[in-house]
Amino acid sequence: MLNMSAHTLARNKFTSIGIFLALTFVLSAIYYSLIICSGTLGSGWGQFTMGLMWCPGISALITLKILKRDFADLGWKWGKTKYQIRSYLLPLLYTFIAYLLIWIFGWGEFYNKEFVVKLSNSFGFGEIGDGLVIACYVLLFGIFGTIRSASSALGEEIGWRGFLVSELYPNLGYTKTSLISGVVWGVWHLPILLFADYNSGTPLWYAMTCFMVLIISMSFIYTWFRIKSGSLWTAVLLHASHNLFIQNIFTPLTQDTGNTAYYIDEFGIVLPMVSVGFAIYYWSKQNELHSLEEKV
Repeated sequence: MLNMSAHTLARNKFTSIGIFLALTFVLSAIYYSLIICSGTLGSGWGQFTMGLMWCPGISALITLKILKRDFADLGWKWGKTKYQIRSYLLPLLYTFIAYLLIWIFGWGEFYNKEFVVKLSNSFGFGEIGDGLVIACYVLLFGIFGTIRSASSALGEEIGWRGFLVSELYPNLGYTKTSLISGVVWGVWHLPILLFADYNSGTPLWYAMTCFMVLIISMSFIYTWFRIKSGSLWTAVLLHASHNLFIQNIFTPLTQDTGNTAYYIDEFGIVLPMVSVGFAIYYWSKQNELHSLEEKV
């Protein structure tokens, strides 16, 4: 009888996942089409991309409504603040390590003077020195940019870590949950990587390989924090901070030295290799995780 109940529970879990994934990709197809037709993520003043990022979250909410389950299952509680702080700072750490390696080995150069001139002009302070301009930019974006970045990251994370991870983890454990959710997360991005401008200009096979390695390895980190804290917000902060520091700070500040696109951003080789190291570290700490029910 116990075995039967366990099998029934697992079957129900995978049915809910099937509904969620079907809804996610059907809704996402609308925004894939709009972005691909225009050729850029900036089309529709960026609102097509925002809409796409909210498809997993909306799909998760619809799935719970269909199944008559509580929205609280998504892990809305804040949890311990130390995990939220670590979630925000961790992307800064691994991104800094990756770009420091890029600058040291000459695969890219610090800093992009043209970009800093634009920043200086936008501040309107006159000549205050490039170092101070960069510091002001990092500080302002690090605070207020995170809020804006979190508004889009929340849409994805309600779906990926709020719903999908919490459905997979009780039956499959940490490693399989991280792998499966990471593959799904990565595949969901591929249409805009392959058919729009969500890449850095390298060959598509190269950009896709680097990106998938990055996303899957990042999934081990996101899953660890989601289970350890019991909070969806760790994933939101990880995602928001990741996008912010890579896309708005480190990549724009890096000067192209010829083949820089093969090394920087989410589509170059360095960041995925660094993230693999972090993934291994958190995988080695999986014994610290307990059942999701104890945390949520």
